[in-house]
Amino acid sequence: MDIVKILVKEFKLKENHIKNVISLLDEGNTIPFIARYRKEQTGEMEDTTIRELDSRLDYLRNLEKRKEEVTRLIEEQDKLTEELEKEIQKAITLQRVEDLYRPYRQKRRTRATIAREKGLEGLADTILAQEEKDGSKFANVVASYINEEKDVNNEEDALQGAMDIIAEIISDDADYRKDIKERIFNKGFIHTEGLEEEVSVYEMYYDYKEPIKSIANHRVLAINRGEKDKKLKVSLYIGEEITDLIKKDLIRDESSITIQYINEAVDDGYKRLLYPSIEREIRNDLRENAEDEGINVFALNLEPLLMQAPINNKIVMAVDPAFRTGCKIAVMDEIGKLLDYTVVYPTAPQNKVDEAKIKIKELINKYKVDIIAIGNGTASRETELVIADILKELDDVYYMIVNEAGASVYSASKTGVEEFPDLDVTIRGAISIGRRVQDPLAELVKIEPRHIGVGQYQHDLNQGKLNEALKAVVEDSVNRVGVDLNTASSSLLNYVAGISTRVANNIINYREENGRFKNRKEIMDVKGLGPKTFEQCAGFLRIPNSENSLDNTSVHPESYDIASKLINMDYAKLQVDEIAEELKVGKPTLIDIIEELERPGRDPRDKMPKPILRQDVLSLEDLKVDMILNGTVRNVVDFGAFIDIGVEQDGLVHISQLSNKFIKHPKEIVTIGDIVKIRIIGIDRDRGRISLSMKDI
Repeated sequence: MDIVKILVKEFKLKENHIKNVISLLDEGNTIPFIARYRKEQTGEMEDTTIRELDSRLDYLRNLEKRKEEVTRLIEEQDKLTEELEKEIQKAITLQRVEDLYRPYRQKRRTRATIAREKGLEGLADTILAQEEKDGSKFANVVASYINEEKDVNNEEDALQGAMDIIAEIISDDADYRKDIKERIFNKGFIHTEGLEEEVSVYEMYYDYKEPIKSIANHRVLAINRGEKDKKLKVSLYIGEEITDLIKKDLIRDESSITIQYINEAVDDGYKRLLYPSIEREIRNDLRENAEDEGINVFALNLEPLLMQAPINNKIVMAVDPAFRTGCKIAVMDEIGKLLDYTVVYPTAPQNKVDEAKIKIKELINKYKVDIIAIGNGTASRETELVIADILKELDDVYYMIVNEAGASVYSASKTGVEEFPDLDVTIRGAISIGRRVQDPLAELVKIEPRHIGVGQYQHDLNQGKLNEALKAVVEDSVNRVGVDLNTASSSLLNYVAGISTRVANNIINYREENGRFKNRKEIMDVKGLGPKTFEQCAGFLRIPNSENSLDNTSVHPESYDIASKLINMDYAKLQVDEIAEELKVGKPTLIDIIEELERPGRDPRDKMPKPILRQDVLSLEDLKVDMILNGTVRNVVDFGAFIDIGVEQDGLVHISQLSNKFIKHPKEIVTIGDIVKIRIIGIDRDRGRISLSMKDI
């Protein structure tokens, strides 16, 4: 198997670029480093493409390894034929390899293995050979297998054992499995039944069927959850005779006396062994595909959330709403340093609204607060009404609603305790909410990505795969933005290419002992940070006010000589091709260096939509059908997008209302954080549901 050629065909990329990426990965280079600083070798491959290629490379290498292992195991049994070896080498999936190996795998004791122990394999071969035409002659053949010592007491026992062997042969045949599986998948249905009559979120699935091949991934996840919660019974079925595929292949002589036993064995093998096994495989395939899509949606939603534009140079008051325990308030300066904190009780059951207003206004005036960040959890709506009422008396102070998912996780985490050891856990949560406004990326990296609250069916997904995918998104986002080496937390440094948790902690310790880093070279003095790590991480670390201005750019130290020659040139008049040849540098690298020199210290998040700041509040009662509003995309799922339009409940733009053209997934139109113009097309006040449209606006 030529792995490189397979990757070239699948990814439609040049062979030399594929080979270069494989070589760079095998040498231990990180994906952010390869994507940013080895563009000439990769053909400017995106980091997401490199990750997909790396994952596929790993699969193909495991496939090759498994082929070798299976070939060896069958050969050790002296059962490896030339034809079987060719089939194994030809296999393009691990499932196909396992199907080919299935007849030779050691099994637990089955009806077929017991029959073989009784010496009935020869009778099974005779039945399959279909050479017996005479009933009495065949009866004699069957009688010859009767052996009371082996518990074959009569002809019926002998025939049943032989048919058990044939049933297992059929079930283990790789080609039969492949054909039957394809037929069930393409022509079969998934059917769900309710296990109780009470109203539940699974009510639509109490008597539901849909073609297997077309069922949407989010419905697969919903059905699986219903089955897990013991609310649904799930089965696959196909409304046609399906064993004819096997019978047509096996039966060569209709006049043979053994045909009836073959038919009986095929029916038994299909019903008892083959179908249940294939049903599990198809259900597993559906689950894996649905999980992969769910994880993909999580990853797509997480990136724009992390890459939200920071609100710089603003004093922020964060409010973590609650009822009984009161609203926790924290005030941060322009760089996120805690200035003050308190608790007020404007909500039920205390309802100390006037007292809360006085305290909040005092803090706003004392610290000259610019923005109030309100968490979107319990009591958010009630708190928003109080804040909006306060702002009627103030100028140039705005509020915004902030997704507080994961704030409680941070507040009780080791990181939260280390940052604020003397504060109550609830105040730490408020600080997290406020800092998400000032620098979303720097704050959200302190929380496990799966707790950030984007996507659907989070707990139903493969947690290992989910964590791996989301951490990759965080890593790419952190390295795209870059990290201030002198202010970054250990959590943030840990996502920089090449930097491990141990090295991140060593950087913090070095900074505490020696003060601010003066230049990039100085990080080589950090314990555990050797030349290879320096190569991987240096370009992603920023040092404002460094001795070398290039240390505050994404120009890699390996390119400083080239950058220094370009500094005094007139970029507008540069002929890139000529300069690249003159300086002996690749054109992509040269272009990146020029962009950095033109806009040193640029933040790619600056081009992202700014959050909507509010001074007054809307209520559900204020809304009317056909009203046009601006909103912020809060979540993107398979069936649409949820939009914050400034009322308590997010509205839903169904996928059919996102665009006038056909789209397969909402991600083609919107991403989290987008500011969009929407029209209200339906309001269900009793159920608190708002239907929105983005068509024809």
